[in-house]
Amino acid sequence: MTIMSAILLAQAAAAVPADTPPPMPTGEEMVSRIEANDARLFWGFFEGCDPDAVADLVHEDFRMVHDLVGLPLASGKQMVDQAREACEARAPGGKNEGYKNRRLLVPGSRTIKKLGDWGALEEAHHTFLEWRGKEKGWVQTGGGRYLHIWQWMPEEGRFRLLESLSLDHGPAPAYPPETAR
Repeated sequence: MTIMSAILLAQAAAAVPADTPPPMPTGEEMVSRIEANDARLFWGFFEGCDPDAVADLVHEDFRMVHDLVGLPLASGKQMVDQAREACEARAPGGKNEGYKNRRLLVPGSRTIKKLGDWGALEEAHHTFLEWRGKEKGWVQTGGGRYLHIWQWMPEEGRFRLLESLSLDHGPAPAYPPETAR
């Protein structure tokens, strides 16, 4: 290495501070992270019923708009607190003891798009099921579509859910769809 090359290399290294936050992932890495967040988020708020385990995924400024009830959640704290109360009601001795529900992503319905250098938009369809005992098992009770805005948090090196639009709720559609039969 020549002296000039060494000087240029040292200047380039000095131009990028060691504590520079990582850039937002793109492409398959971004998609993979959002998919993992989505699975973890819905597990914690539905089937796993452990909102404290996934509270770190929700932005403090989170807000949700729901087609049937309007603005049910106006902060990340409110979302976690409300889910915690619902999960406590499912526990032994709670008013909804034994209640179980499940959310399933409709295969092939998800799209994830980059939003500038600050976030991603996830859109998908999902269905909801409730446990109706050993005789009936899991019963599909409805479905809907959602759009999630995930904000990249460079200081944390991860995405957090900033906003959720939950819409097109209705009766459980036939599954598999007629076109797949």
